[in-house]
Amino acid sequence: DLRKKCQSVLPNGNDYCQIAKDNFYMTYIQKLMKYNKLRRDKLGLSLNQFCFEAEIETSTLSRYETGKRKLSFEALIKIASFYNQTPAEFLADFEKYDKAHS
Repeated sequence: DLRKKCQSVLPNGNDYCQIAKDNFYMTYIQKLMKYNKLRRDKLGLSLNQFCFEAEIETSTLSRYETGKRKLSFEALIKIASFYNQTPAEFLADFEKYDKAHS
């Protein structure tokens, strides 16, 4: 059961629940960034064009998309602002999209 797993430590010393939380977080970010790519593609923007306009390093956005880096709140603000939205509005739109396509 998950509760027992969360109270245990894996043989390599890692906490099971922390790993599960990290995996959930990174999967969420990857899905969020795929949603961003979909919106970007609808506007006909390349990754480089989007990053230039949103003032985000191309390599950084790429790392967000591949789950190699956690999304900063500052980056979320820049992404949402690009679409003339607040982070809350951008995330709400993503949640609606994700619910409809899951």
